[in-house]
Amino acid sequence: MTPSARPTISIALCTYNGEAYLATQWQSLLEQHVLPDEIVVCDDQSTDNTVALLNRLAADAPFPVRILVNATRLGFNKNFEKVLSECTGELIFICDQDDCWFPEKVGLMTDFMVKHPATQVAFCDAWVTDAQLKGRQSRFWSWVRFDESARARWQSGNSMDVLLDGNRVMGCATVIRRSVLASILPIPGGIPGYIYDGWIALVAAAQGTIQFVDQPLQLYRTHEKQQIGVGKDEDPVERIRLRDRFIRQRSLKLAPLREKQATLATISRLLAERVPGITPGMAQLHRQLAHFTMRSCLPHDRLRRFQPVIQGLRQGDYKRYADASANWYAPVLAALGDMLE
Repeated sequence: MTPSARPTISIALCTYNGEAYLATQWQSLLEQHVLPDEIVVCDDQSTDNTVALLNRLAADAPFPVRILVNATRLGFNKNFEKVLSECTGELIFICDQDDCWFPEKVGLMTDFMVKHPATQVAFCDAWVTDAQLKGRQSRFWSWVRFDESARARWQSGNSMDVLLDGNRVMGCATVIRRSVLASILPIPGGIPGYIYDGWIALVAAAQGTIQFVDQPLQLYRTHEKQQIGVGKDEDPVERIRLRDRFIRQRSLKLAPLREKQATLATISRLLAERVPGITPGMAQLHRQLAHFTMRSCLPHDRLRRFQPVIQGLRQGDYKRYADASANWYAPVLAALGDMLE
């Protein structure tokens, strides 16, 4: 693709006390087969030598670099919001300060966006490494359960359902069209369970305009000082045995259902302000919200629970919204619990 035939490209880089790792990431940007038309940096009041290092790096860059230093500390959500708003390219690549991109990343993802003009947001996979970028421990998607089954659901048109089970999109692996910023910005506060990259993904999924590039195109560095990221060691999900369903207090059973319902209701309200009308993605969200509203509001009278629960089973909602790691009979147990507990 010739430079005149491709869209203009911005890299949106956020920094905060990134002196230790920034030079490696910057070098990987210089080594891209397709160079950006600009890099826009927003530094969030670093207290180390990050800004001085940025100025030295920018002086020798083969593309324009704008370095903005926030007057007050914004935090990572609002810092990314600011840097995105300052970019002028038709395509904007979101960039963290401490990773390392493969030389083909910008070119491949730009080519993907050119070939898929309806796609507003695309994201790739990454190799998870240690603080020294040594060893490719695993694919990032395996950490966030974006496995073959989840990818198949996504490609069949159910990206919203997949995202509502947990964010799969890493900001620093994402490219967005500048035209979609009008729907994304400003990033709302209080999105339960999601930060800026999850919000971008939800907005694009609601519009049916998000796709993935099934290839690791960068190294994802894990270290103690990173502001945001994923942790490998998580507490295992507690399994609810059948006999437990008949002896635990009803309030304990309803608590996670009500929390899920409240989360979905908040996301629905926030997205409705940005995505007009009923799109396929919003329809998926409303269906899931209706299911958890039903489950969290079942009457105390067991006989009156029978009809809505059976309807949920017949519609396939108990199976549709079961945890991906659950046993095959988990939807039936959940329905029995709803009827009998």
